[in-house]
Amino acid sequence: MDWTKSVVLVTGGTGSFGKKFIKMMLDEYHPAKIIVFSRDELKQHEMRAAGYDDPSLRYFIGDVRDEARLRRAFDGVDVVIHAAALKQVPACEYNPSEAIKTNILGSSNVIDAAIDTGVKRVVALSTDKAVNPINLYGATKLAAEKLIIQSNAYAAGKNARFACVRYGNVVGSRGSVVPMFLKQRESGTLTITDERMTRFWISLEQGVRFVIRAVENMSGGEVFVPKIPSMTVADLARAVAPEAKLNVIGIRPGEKLHEVLISEDEARQAVELEDMFVVQPAETLWFGHDWEKRGKHLNDDFRYASNTNTEWLNVAEIRKIIAPIEADYLAGRLV
Repeated sequence: MDWTKSVVLVTGGTGSFGKKFIKMMLDEYHPAKIIVFSRDELKQHEMRAAGYDDPSLRYFIGDVRDEARLRRAFDGVDVVIHAAALKQVPACEYNPSEAIKTNILGSSNVIDAAIDTGVKRVVALSTDKAVNPINLYGATKLAAEKLIIQSNAYAAGKNARFACVRYGNVVGSRGSVVPMFLKQRESGTLTITDERMTRFWISLEQGVRFVIRAVENMSGGEVFVPKIPSMTVADLARAVAPEAKLNVIGIRPGEKLHEVLISEDEARQAVELEDMFVVQPAETLWFGHDWEKRGKHLNDDFRYASNTNTEWLNVAEIRKIIAPIEADYLAGRLV
């Protein structure tokens, strides 16, 4: 596809992912127009003040809960990146109806608006917490995934095609554990829930590039999963503050010891490529099955989990990854 002739819109465009995506689009891909769609006028003002003020850039105030506003914003748009979500697990647990309205009903609104306004490609961001969910956030993201993938049935006679990208924790994103550890380091004690806990990790730039790749290569109905390394939360804490004491407080409600990116049941529809997996749609009549020819099938008992991953980061490698985040924190650029 030709990005220079495309109009691109990002829901949740003022978030960590949205800002990085927009910067890379402006620096490297130069779309005809790129639209920031978000509900917070202050964050949009701060983006402008931080230099996000290219002639191709537009700012739309709106909420994914408001379908009429989405239809207005999507008019003339070719590509939608759906990144808007309530994602803090404790907040979603305490405010379940709000999480449902944004993550599930908001995704449904994005789908309807995209189909009705002629959007060509929609890629929605998902999470490892959507696989076998045990908290409300994961459950809402699973429902959003199902909505996005199943929406290809409604779009069969239209231009729109829908796919998902599913990956793990983003190092240094807003609300992630790294900034919290950096702040706790000042006290000499870091709190972790369980020393055995493992997580998938991906950098913000890697996540953005993977989403761009998904947009360029999707047929519709796929869930794209990158091959990414695991680390233990204890090693992450040691990388941030080698001398600090670790205070183990126990697993919180809705938290898993290990995360899963592909379940055994999904493996039957998935194919493996060199650097990613593609979960193809279960419905054989749909698009998104060309990956059969490009990758190899997985074993029936395959499970892509953070504790059985073949790729791991040690403390020294983690230290290199978090160095830029630490620099931003010390310079007051990370809040």
